[in-house]
Amino acid sequence: MPLTFLHLAPHPDDESVGAPMTLLALRDAGHAVINLAVSLGRPADRERRLGEVREACRRAGFDLIDTPRLAIGGGDDRDAAQTELAALVTALVAERGVDVVVAPSPHDGHHGHEVVGRAARDALAAAGDSPAAGNGRRRPRLWLWGLWADLPWPTLYAGFGEDDVARAEHVLAAHAGELARNDYAALLRARAVASRTLGAERVFGFGSAVRPQPYAELLTEVVHDGEWRTGGARELDPRDPLAPAPADGAWRSVPIAWWLYGASFFERAGRRRP
Repeated sequence: MPLTFLHLAPHPDDESVGAPMTLLALRDAGHAVINLAVSLGRPADRERRLGEVREACRRAGFDLIDTPRLAIGGGDDRDAAQTELAALVTALVAERGVDVVVAPSPHDGHHGHEVVGRAARDALAAAGDSPAAGNGRRRPRLWLWGLWADLPWPTLYAGFGEDDVARAEHVLAAHAGELARNDYAALLRARAVASRTLGAERVFGFGSAVRPQPYAELLTEVVHDGEWRTGGARELDPRDPLAPAPADGAWRSVPIAWWLYGASFFERAGRRRP
């Protein structure tokens, strides 16, 4: 059965660098992928970045919601933005029948990313297991990616080939202004190589054999079943993305509320960075 995935992009281009190959694989498998562009970055760049994210989502085949445009910068009222975004995500979960929310980690090392990660957590905590949440389904799962800071406990391994990387690069290329500022195209491929090299051991345990695909993305799956827990260790099957973890991966499921609600290093260090 086709599922609905809601991706929360703190800035235009995060849909193309956070977990782009995973989102593209889900879309190719027939699932709906909605990209919520939370902000448009700095005022001087907003028109350019709006055009770029629209083109990127057109290339990817993602539905785009680009109207929140919340203030999540270093000097903004990020607590207010977090509250507003959580309410918006809660409404979208109910209206669109969302099965999985994909977002940056609440410990991702960038003030704007962490706001979005906390809002995703708050929205799913508020959703509950009610008929209004996900069209009668249980509360959606939360898939977290890391960009500016690594995930401490990845549980979901998604392997990819050369064609998948090339397609993700094509989507990312729509963000020409950001690529002129920094070489995110090189980062996309380098992260995919590093995640493949380290991923099997990080997800399935040290000593595990490397997987055959040349590239990978890693995510932390979080589920609520009376308490917040990580999902068990498993490889992503885009045709059945919510398949249960095999028995030998069940040990990877641990209580995670302490981490989800804990202050990040960035918050503890003063919550401001240039």
